[in-house]
Amino acid sequence: MNHISLDMLAPPITAQAYVNGTQKQISLGDYTGEWLILLFYGSDFTFV
Repeated sequence: MNHISLDMLAPPITAQAYVNGTQKQISLGDYTGEWLILLFYGSDFTFV
């Protein structure tokens, strides 16, 4: 069984994002050395 702990590194992720009203490509590497919280809520775009 796999487990997740706070000291584990996240895999490299890139995504499109809106920053200050413009769309740009961002990646986790852009935030190296900074605190970052990742949220995922898959139910937002699912038919209920």
